Amino acid sequence: MGDPKKIRKKYATPSLMWDTIRLQREHSLRENYGLKNLRELWILASELRRVRKNVRDVLAGRTDEQVGKDMIARLSRYNVVKGDAKLDDILVVNVESFLERRLQTVVFRKGMAKSMKQARQLVSHGIISINGRRVTSPGHLVLASEEDSIAYFKPINLEQPIPVAPAPAAAEGAAVEGAVPAETGAVEVEGAKLESSEHSEQEAEAKAEEAQEKAEGQ
Repeated sequence: MGDPKKIRKKYATPSLMWDTIRLQREHSLRENYGLKNLRELWILASELRRVRKNVRDVLAGRTDEQVGKDMIARLSRYNVVKGDAKLDDILVVNVESFLERRLQTVVFRKGMAKSMKQARQLVSHGIISINGRRVTSPGHLVLASEEDSIAYFKPINLEQPIPVAPAPAAAEGAAVEGAVPAETGAVEVEGAKLESSEHSEQEAEAKAEEAQEKAEGQ
């Protein structure tokens, strides 16, 4: 059977993690495309760098021209570039071109969801299908031939409201309010015990005085 395939990292992290300009752009893309984290963006950015490197190698004569033709054919299948594109056209492709081909984005662009976040939820919960087969990966890159076959896997009502759980602050307030009568009852019990103890002491003193008067009379 052979050795199991070694799992390799699919992306490279930025060399300068705290670059303000890059962080602002990445967070803007994350919000606009409803990404879960920046790792999803880094995967596509790494793929884009690999494509550009291969194109530059072909243009410099370090790689066979057939590699460039295969790359154009592959990107055209995903509708990233046109079928008659040149290698120079690939060099101007940006990461947004790949983000637009994610299933989550295509579902939103087709009007099947009201927002990017809802589109991600529909895909993750298995509501979206391609060619009748359920796809649950929001980052699935959609082929141009698959775009028209995207549909709901089962009927769904997007107008149905989502139940909202009570806020934690309200629950805490209810707990505090419920605890007030218990504290009041404890104070009342302690007051009753104090009154009963004082009454017992008065009775004991009265009996002692009566006994002393009888003794003096004798």
